[in-house]
Amino acid sequence: MYKLFILLVFFFGNALAQDSSDIRRILLFQDKLNKEFASEETSPLTPKDFENFKTLDFFKIDTSFCVRAKFVRTPYETPFIMKTTTGREPLYVQYGEAHFTLRDKKYVLKIYQNQGLKTQPEYEDYLFLPFTDVTNDDLTYGGGRFIDLKIPEGNSILIDFNTAYNPYCAYNERYSCPIPPEENSLDIKITVGVKKYKKYHDNE
Repeated sequence: MYKLFILLVFFFGNALAQDSSDIRRILLFQDKLNKEFASEETSPLTPKDFENFKTLDFFKIDTSFCVRAKFVRTPYETPFIMKTTTGREPLYVQYGEAHFTLRDKKYVLKIYQNQGLKTQPEYEDYLFLPFTDVTNDDLTYGGGRFIDLKIPEGNSILIDFNTAYNPYCAYNERYSCPIPPEENSLDIKITVGVKKYKKYHDNE
């Protein structure tokens, strides 16, 4: 009985430590994003929205949306043009797939690599995960959201939906943004990450 108690303490302790680590990482993500939007040099906001900006609206952090997915590398990937909100035609390849279970249901999301960005040293290991879900248009931006990833060393990858953010065109129409491919549509509500942005003129 004592050994069972020790094992339970060990496992619960590890779970709490991991949970705490995830929360700290997510809070750092939120802080970095807010600082980006609050800086005149890096903010995508219109002048009027920037003038009134205080903070982005985030869902409550929920670590059950931190998913350790199986990563399956795509062999012999062929470059393709990803659709955007404008006439821009960025070149991507499907770099791999994330296989995971969320809310007792299995999902597969495609992960992409921008062929233009990968030539820049700071983006050589950058991967891109665009997706849509049931919250779009209502609680979140209608055009879907993005998650930034890095090329994993092994066969697993962390998909943390708490770090899902809106494309710049959700804030300012002068930006051109990728449109998530249809195969990356989730039939559930992803109620974490950045919420739909209420522009200044929407509050007038």
